[in-house]
Amino acid sequence: MKKYDKQIAFMLFSLTVIFVLIASINKDFLDWIFARHHNQLSWYIRPLFLLPFCYFAFKRSWAGIMGTIFLLTTSMAWFPVPETINAQVKEFLQYEVDYLTGDWGVGKILITLLVPFSLTALALAFWKRNLWIGLTVLVLIAVGKMTWSVTSAGDAGKSIFIPALVGLFLCIFLIYWGFKKAQKKNDNQNNLKI
Repeated sequence: MKKYDKQIAFMLFSLTVIFVLIASINKDFLDWIFARHHNQLSWYIRPLFLLPFCYFAFKRSWAGIMGTIFLLTTSMAWFPVPETINAQVKEFLQYEVDYLTGDWGVGKILITLLVPFSLTALALAFWKRNLWIGLTVLVLIAVGKMTWSVTSAGDAGKSIFIPALVGLFLCIFLIYWGFKKAQKKNDNQNNLKI
């Protein structure tokens, strides 16, 4: 698999771009996706995609990173439309749809570019195997998302706080545990060589 890592990564990146392009030009498809994104299960699993993302960055697998991004992007549509929808959830997601389908100026483009830049910083931290920078970037991503949500959508933006915080704490715990386990395994292998 390592031999085809970059080719597979490019294919997965292309599929992600195609998914985003279709959603951005086909309003019916975008509405179909967001109807399913009202299911808050998708809100709870989305932060957990940062676990395999960090793992594959640590393992230096382009295909793993791009596969995780593809799954993260499409996960909005994985769940059925909920029978009941919290009013704040509905209001916040309507804000997100309006944001995505509204006019795009320089400021909006720059704010939106924070998403790929922050994911790049996160991948780079774990690619370089720096746990503390990686965890710091992870916290900044969560705080940034929560801050943007509230400053942009008002009280409705608070609806992401619990899923974001649950995901953040789970990610920190599991990444820290996994990193320490990998370090211990590496130390044991180094001791055997001596």
